[in-house]
Amino acid sequence: MTDFKLSRRTVLGTSALFAAASALGGMPALAATRLRLLWWGSQERADRTNKTVEAYKKAAPDVSIDGEFLGWNDYWTRLATQVAGRNAPDLIQMDYRYVFEYARRGSLLALDDYLGKSLKIDDFGKDNIDSCRVDGKLYGVNLGVNSSAAFFDIGAWFDAGVPAPSHGMSWQQYFDNCVAFAKANKRKNFYASVDASGIEPSFELWLRQLGKSLYNDQGKLGYTAEDAAAWFQYWTDLRKAGGCVTADIQALDKLSIETSPLTTGYAATGFAHSNQFVGFQKLSKAKLGIAPYPVKPDGKPGHYMKPSMMMSISAATASPDAAVAFVNFMVESTDAAQELGVERGVPASAGMRDVVTPMLDEPGQMVVDYIGKLSDLAGPLPPAPPKGAGEIAFSLQRISQEVAFESSSPAEGGKQLVTEANSILERA
Repeated sequence: MTDFKLSRRTVLGTSALFAAASALGGMPALAATRLRLLWWGSQERADRTNKTVEAYKKAAPDVSIDGEFLGWNDYWTRLATQVAGRNAPDLIQMDYRYVFEYARRGSLLALDDYLGKSLKIDDFGKDNIDSCRVDGKLYGVNLGVNSSAAFFDIGAWFDAGVPAPSHGMSWQQYFDNCVAFAKANKRKNFYASVDASGIEPSFELWLRQLGKSLYNDQGKLGYTAEDAAAWFQYWTDLRKAGGCVTADIQALDKLSIETSPLTTGYAATGFAHSNQFVGFQKLSKAKLGIAPYPVKPDGKPGHYMKPSMMMSISAATASPDAAVAFVNFMVESTDAAQELGVERGVPASAGMRDVVTPMLDEPGQMVVDYIGKLSDLAGPLPPAPPKGAGEIAFSLQRISQEVAFESSSPAEGGKQLVTEANSILERA
């Protein structure tokens, strides 16, 4: 947990908070305002967030922000518990997969009334603003644009004498190269690839290339048991051929940068969201490269540009104006842009992209370049995930491990995933 208490009893005045309150027709209160901020992510993200909050106290000295961060898996359990217990944080880092569920249950504040006032995000463009809408209402602010990506150890692939992941490489080529890597590799317990069978964004991208989807427009599954079985079979075959990490190694991955086999030194390639590249490189002793996922020849585009995450506000907050003012600072302030960089994605704000791009280090520049060159592999934003989608993602991870440990066959795993997923959707 990271706590930062930023209140100062100094002269009220100037600042984004003062301006925001004036725009809403009021003056800031004389008493200090206290907000709670909850997010998921790595220590790299925490450091950048802490610095952003420190910068904000210069603009709003009478706002105190207490922050807490967790890994992806633990985050959603903590958030659900706090919301259910009527102790929700004021500021909630939100994901596209979950925003529909939380908005429709009335847990998030609609932000439409703040647009053009204290929330000045016109330069995001309509698509980036609308990507955070649920049923026509705005329930979040886009913190950055990203897409799925493969990260790889450049030196390890070079030493193996095998082509590393690259733009346009097919799934079969990736398979063959991982097997060739295994034959050339001299390092113990080191493999060409992570086992991505339990990583939902990887499964989704593969489905999209087949013309399928995780969910359709009606909130039902967009794939069959046979589709899921084929996905599990690909990774089973690769595992048996020595091309990806063993089941016991993959089971240690808690879907965080710190626990990924790429970071812990067991794999030369991992799969994540492009904005996470900065964090992966920070923790890696090796120089990393970034490339699109493998493709299915003559298949559909699998990638899509999405809000890497969004900042939402609890419907139960006692200080909505102050919370909105901080969100606006995060996405439209030069000071915040300089601290956040592209770790949460390439800024949706055109003005902030202009600020950030020249000052980025090499990993940051690589992320911007990656997003800029992805258009030919990117399709439309998928249908909104239905309520229960988050639980299904954890089912995928668990069932993939059962298949990897050979307690289930790929075919059995495919059937089990579809059965569980349908059951979750029916009761959600």
